[in-house]
Amino acid sequence: MANVKQKLLFRNKDVSSVNSSDVTFRSLEKAGRPSQHNGKVNGLKDRVPTRRKSLNDSLEGDIKDFLINEVELHTYDDLTKVNPVTPTTVLKCLQARYSANVFYTHAGCTLVALNPFQPIPHLYSMDVMREYHSAPQPQEFKPHIFIVAEEAYRNVQGQVEPMNQSLVVSGESGAGKTWTSRCLMKYYATVATSSQKCQHTVEKIERRVLDSNPVMEAFGNACTLRNNNSSRFGKYIQLQLNSSQLLVGASVQTYLLEKTRVAFQAPHERNFHIFYQMMKGATEKQRQEWILPLDQDFAWLPHAEKTLEEDCLQETVEAMINLGIDEEKQAQIFRILAGLLQLGNVNFSPASEESHLCDLDEHSKGFQLKTAALLQVPLDDLQSCLRVRTLRAGKQNVFKPCSQSECSVRRDCLAKVIYAQLFDWLVTFINNSMCADNSIYCNFIGLLDVYGFECFLFNNLEQLCINYANEKLQQHFVAHYLKAQQEEYVSEGLHWSFIRYQDNQGCLDLIEGSPISIISLLNEECRLNRAADAKQFCVRLEKELSKNANISWDKFSKEPHFTVAHYAGKVSYQIEGMMEKNKDPVPPELISLLQKSQDSLLHSLFVDSDCENEGGSRGHSKVVTVVSKFKNSLESLMKILHSTTPHYTRCIKPNPDCRPLTFKKEEVITQLEACGIVETINISAAGFPIRIPFGSFLQRYGLITNTKLASQMIGEDNIKLSDQAVLGSAVKNVLSVVLRRHTLNSTPSHDDNNNMAHCGRTKVFLTHSLLEMLEQHRDWVRSHKAFCIQCCWRRYQRRLHNLRTQAATRIQAGVRCWLLRRKVEKWHKAASIIQTRWRRWRAWMDALAEAELDDAEDFMEEKASVLPKLDPLLKERGSVQLSSIQEPVVVRGWPIGLAMASAPTVTVSLTANGFQRVMSMMACLKIPFRNGEYKVKTNQFDQGVASIRAQPWGSIKMHLQRSPLLYADMHPAHKTDVVTGLNQILLERN
Repeated sequence: MANVKQKLLFRNKDVSSVNSSDVTFRSLEKAGRPSQHNGKVNGLKDRVPTRRKSLNDSLEGDIKDFLINEVELHTYDDLTKVNPVTPTTVLKCLQARYSANVFYTHAGCTLVALNPFQPIPHLYSMDVMREYHSAPQPQEFKPHIFIVAEEAYRNVQGQVEPMNQSLVVSGESGAGKTWTSRCLMKYYATVATSSQKCQHTVEKIERRVLDSNPVMEAFGNACTLRNNNSSRFGKYIQLQLNSSQLLVGASVQTYLLEKTRVAFQAPHERNFHIFYQMMKGATEKQRQEWILPLDQDFAWLPHAEKTLEEDCLQETVEAMINLGIDEEKQAQIFRILAGLLQLGNVNFSPASEESHLCDLDEHSKGFQLKTAALLQVPLDDLQSCLRVRTLRAGKQNVFKPCSQSECSVRRDCLAKVIYAQLFDWLVTFINNSMCADNSIYCNFIGLLDVYGFECFLFNNLEQLCINYANEKLQQHFVAHYLKAQQEEYVSEGLHWSFIRYQDNQGCLDLIEGSPISIISLLNEECRLNRAADAKQFCVRLEKELSKNANISWDKFSKEPHFTVAHYAGKVSYQIEGMMEKNKDPVPPELISLLQKSQDSLLHSLFVDSDCENEGGSRGHSKVVTVVSKFKNSLESLMKILHSTTPHYTRCIKPNPDCRPLTFKKEEVITQLEACGIVETINISAAGFPIRIPFGSFLQRYGLITNTKLASQMIGEDNIKLSDQAVLGSAVKNVLSVVLRRHTLNSTPSHDDNNNMAHCGRTKVFLTHSLLEMLEQHRDWVRSHKAFCIQCCWRRYQRRLHNLRTQAATRIQAGVRCWLLRRKVEKWHKAASIIQTRWRRWRAWMDALAEAELDDAEDFMEEKASVLPKLDPLLKERGSVQLSSIQEPVVVRGWPIGLAMASAPTVTVSLTANGFQRVMSMMACLKIPFRNGEYKVKTNQFDQGVASIRAQPWGSIKMHLQRSPLLYADMHPAHKTDVVTGLNQILLERN
């Protein structure tokens, strides 16, 4: 989109220089160039009409050529693409897009929104919100209010200078400002809470921000002639964001609630929505509690039979619950509102005499009784304060009966002051429930939704204040964009053709100027201690302000009035009743009555009002009028707007009857001309929307050429002109690098490159397309430098890792060598000890084995003195000569050879495991054939004979599980030539 804008720059620039009814031309000469018009004045006078005619003919031809192809008109999503830019071409494009159900169109720095007057659900769905939020370049999408919202959201943590943002939604009443503000709040409540951190708190804030809308619309919006949901107050909502751009809170500032609507409704208009919600949505129990019969008519509730989408009590109640207003507080609020409705039915009849009090009819007495019961105030005090006024005479109070009109005024005043205080309490409660601490939020996005420009059949102080606020917003737009931008181009040395625009400074001087203005004269009249006279005030206005071209009077009108030429059109204001509304007096008797209320909420609204009213009644100099308070609040709002980056959305009302998809050209063209859309398009098409000081530019984009000038000069307070020239050359180097790279990727002309940027004296002017190129190139340079840093860091880390690995390896090798050497030494020492012990034990075993294999008696005789006495078991199981045994004994575990050699007097006890082994042994011994010679007793469970096998010399060897010898070797030796142990015994016996 931005690229297309640049291609049309010169085409639009030439057209914007035409001196027609909307555009004028002024050439800027270069410095040092002499003026040549002195000698050619007469020639110019002759040629100007001819040139003007040819230019007009050319312009009409261009318009006809542009409008021929009407099929493509709806494709112009940005009106800066229109060539030529005239009210006719702009109107045709908007009409074509509106017919194609396209309701948003870019107009340079402004978004134009046409009200469709019917629901378009898919246009504001959650998927559409996420699509615009996640898009790298939302500007490439179709025009939408979400583009403005996303741009402001990203600018909070801005590319160059992070700033607070303001979204200014303007337009006439019924153009769709309230709906647009609602969509913006929904968008931010969705995209600015997409974090898992403190999810419960974030959802709570999101819910309260969204629920503040239906509550404030119910209490502050009403149905008017031009709009079914017209805002009767102005509000500026600050959505507070932390450093992570998460929504952490919100606050609401309100301006000039139209509280007179509670007691007075113009023909064909309604009261505030909340009263109709109560009448249509209350349950039977609530009706009994609020004393609101279904068939009861109320004077302050006109057109109750008309049903609107806003007449939904349940939605308001749910929103109040989510905001933290409990059921008890809700009951108090609705009782107070019901009391106001009952108060509106109290009518007074004129007194028979001047000294008597005004009377009430029977119905009014009943309504007065219900009012006192609902407001919980004493009935006698209510009657007294409505019909009797107190006058201060020195130190004494004088009571005077009120006339019928004065009684009605006091009744209306009581209703207005209660409703205004209740509305302020609601706003304060909402702020306390969702406003974040100053230490928590860093930036904010402001949403400004104020009443649109109004012009009714009868206009009074409310319409004057409303239109005054719209004049201030229009002047802010003019000063911020149209005027300031063009003057800045000239001061920075750009060759610029000035575009004429409608400046409303004269109208603002008329309303608020010093020393004489409408506001100053109104305040002066109200401070005088005299009755208001509308005709006298009209004469004074005509005398003091007749020189101002923006005010006029109708000489033939019988009613005192004055007409102001606003930027959106002329409005006639009736003077009758304007001074009383500006004074807005509240009798002290009414405050005292409300302080006696038994209702805790109503009592708290006026508990601190005593001193204020006393101070206001003692001196006229301390009187604060309505327009003074409104002017001060409006000035504070303007300060906030001037300190933020504004984003403008112009809401257009396609037809005055609010009919769906109906486009009235006269209605639209009037609004386009009033808000200066055509001038905005011309300036946007021919200008540079991005303006950055040299220092800020180099701080962000200086890394493209590795310049450090900005960081070196950032500490200096005053940068000299020579330094600015140095910075300017550095800026040009950066731009040349980016444009050179862009030229390699595409083939733009030299003029295109020159029209994308301009270096002034202290600032650089850019288009959106070049800013995108700068950001892309900056990201590429940062990625490249980050890659180099990563390479160096990884190389350093790798070297460090290798050095540490080598050092650790050497340390491990040394430690392992020392541990192994120590272990080997221990092994050597342990092996020596084991060998010594083993040899000693082996020698001892050999000695025992020799003793066991020798004759027992010889062993006993020779070793008696050395060896201890043998155990009987050893003697029993040892090898002894059979001849030494005198009696037959039972020998357990003897070798079979010894057992066979013994006489039958020897009882042999053999042991074998398993039935097969026992049978084998018995068959070997031939037991069945030697019944008389041997007594064989098997004891296989005691000793455990494993096997019986024959030896080479004919003897039999029994291999036992347990050796019958204690010390001799029971296993066959590994060497075949060595005979020891049992084999030796068997061989010796055989």
